[in-house]
Amino acid sequence: MTDKFKQAFIEEARDILVELESSLLELNENRTDRELVGRVFRAMHTIKGSGGMFGFDKLAAFVHNLENAFDEVLNNRLAVSSELVNLSLSALDQIKAMLQEAVGQGQASDEVCQDLTAKLRRLTEKTETTAVPATPLPPVPVAPLAAVTETREWAVHFRPGADLMRNGADPLLLMRELRQLGDLRVKASLTEIPPIGELDPERCYVSWDMVLTTGAGAEAIADVFIFVTDLCELTIEPMKEATPAPVVAQVAAPISPVTALAGALAALGGKPAIPPPPMASPSASPPPGPKAAGSKAAGSKAVESKPWGRRQSDTPDNATSIRVPAAKLDQFVDLVGELVTVQARLFDIAVRREDPEVVAVSEEIERLTTALREKSIGIRMLPIRATFERFRRLVHDLARDLHKEVELTIEGAETELDKSVLDQLNDPMMHLIRNSMDHGIESAEKRRAAGKRPGATIHLSARHSGASVLISIADDGGGIDAAAVRERAVEKGLVAADAQLSESQIFSLILAPGFSTARQITDVSGRGVGMDVVRRSVEMLRGGIEITSKPGIGTTVTLRLPLTLAIIDGLLVRVERAYFVLPLATTLECIELTRKDIEKANGKHVANVRGEIIPYIRLREYFNMPEKRPEREQIMVAETEEGRFGFVVDEVLGDHQTVIKNLGRFYRQVEMVSGATILGNGTVALILDPQRLVRDALRTMTVGSRAGAREKSRLAVKEAAGAMAASS
Repeated sequence: MTDKFKQAFIEEARDILVELESSLLELNENRTDRELVGRVFRAMHTIKGSGGMFGFDKLAAFVHNLENAFDEVLNNRLAVSSELVNLSLSALDQIKAMLQEAVGQGQASDEVCQDLTAKLRRLTEKTETTAVPATPLPPVPVAPLAAVTETREWAVHFRPGADLMRNGADPLLLMRELRQLGDLRVKASLTEIPPIGELDPERCYVSWDMVLTTGAGAEAIADVFIFVTDLCELTIEPMKEATPAPVVAQVAAPISPVTALAGALAALGGKPAIPPPPMASPSASPPPGPKAAGSKAAGSKAVESKPWGRRQSDTPDNATSIRVPAAKLDQFVDLVGELVTVQARLFDIAVRREDPEVVAVSEEIERLTTALREKSIGIRMLPIRATFERFRRLVHDLARDLHKEVELTIEGAETELDKSVLDQLNDPMMHLIRNSMDHGIESAEKRRAAGKRPGATIHLSARHSGASVLISIADDGGGIDAAAVRERAVEKGLVAADAQLSESQIFSLILAPGFSTARQITDVSGRGVGMDVVRRSVEMLRGGIEITSKPGIGTTVTLRLPLTLAIIDGLLVRVERAYFVLPLATTLECIELTRKDIEKANGKHVANVRGEIIPYIRLREYFNMPEKRPEREQIMVAETEEGRFGFVVDEVLGDHQTVIKNLGRFYRQVEMVSGATILGNGTVALILDPQRLVRDALRTMTVGSRAGAREKSRLAVKEAAGAMAASS
């Protein structure tokens, strides 16, 4: 059970670190923003407090030093500086290493930890002899942790609920943390300990009345119990008079088993439980913990009281969300995919048997399966904000290393994308940002000479477009020199010197393996590997890339990605005895193609669709299927990066919920096929990628080897279909 809660802490700490890193980078730009300082302090306080609660004492001690520095900032004794921000960012890297070490992945360096701790202490020690710069910070807004008042006494009553210890919390660690807020005097009550035969070893029967003398407010005291608020009774009352209570028990040491047993025996005999013996002096040095304070005088009348928590048994379960391991979620979606396949088989059987009752049941199951599929996919959808925010640190570090001024702006961070897509998005976006920082954005001097402001901007944006998400990485740098790209491509033999290329085709050469216009290799880029990684990663996601650029204005790279990689809506088509699926998201319409239409086009592969000439690819010819084509065929018109193209098939069978199955590593080179699915009758249908089909057709026409390419594609596709059919 303890391991379970430790894992929960590690996962939540990682989320907090992402927000903390973003807040620190924002604070570096707005150094007088008190709300940002408070946000940073509270995040550190949370990591330290919860880390200490679950036994991460080394981590809590390290964060304690970092928290002290920002406490000095809150109290106007230390100014936010580049040194403080950079030290804090390095400390976050160390905290991440500690968390990785806790799960058995790597080892955190003790030397780095000691070095950072020493630097933080030296930084805070400067405040004792050096005043904060003349310009004072704005007044501190009313905030729980930022409030600093005169020392006063608080009465704190803490009574753990039945489930507090079962959830991994330790009452003694909580009070040990409370001692860091000031002078704490404690009295333990053992009156609720039941007879020994009724004792629950996982429940705490002891309650505490404490007096805390501190300069912090009630909110700071309550923050100590922030993770157990709903699992206990907690009241915090300011005292009218400072009437000290005798120290009956010291929090630093656990209650003696003898004392607990004595209380239990007293309860059995009907006598009042004896109080625990006095412990060590409260002046003993406590372990690192959070800052806050409070006190309560015994017998004094409270001026005000606030019920900060209640026992869980008295509180209904009103949790609005739960944490589920990603592996379980993936298994759930896989099972839904299998259910979709079985439902298709049931529908096929119902239609063939022509049984009205079975057809009705099949249609009802289809409706429920569709709803379940949509819900399961919705569960895996996550906002892209966390992915975007992760790159603030990358931009900050690269700007420092390259001596450039760069600001990262974000738009559409709430756009949702499948978790499996988000997990694979980090590398391509990182390479694009590094490329933009090194090649696209000029130095401050060059920007001033060009009439630009010295600080550049990288803009990340995301938006939905049908069943796809468009993610753009744009900069306001010098743009791409199309002539230089073409010249470099000719040097590398990627294109012929006399080739006629459009601007978009020239820009697409940047994605070729090993291509780079940089004449000098740097630590950031220049090897021609990054953009190839982008291309491969996006193609593995069944997405596309579009590059636009204007000299002197900037460059924009747009990634078109599918919403999900598990189940898609498709159109099932047939060519002879082979079945294919075209993604519904890219398909615009279906029109009929007759022999008369072919004669009007003089045999050319084009069709007139309401006055627009649309080229088409005949799949029968592309895959070299020799049988005689039917009198009437169908053209599926799809939107691609090259424009609108048609795909001629024998018959359109209708919509199809397509569960995507990978072809396996032996068929990764079959570019025009993005996967396969199993139909209700057990037949394998290949999922075609319209973009790659068009790209391959244009490329083979250019080099004059279309017949050979068709033959190669036909063999690869038939082999893949045969392997999938055998495995099913």
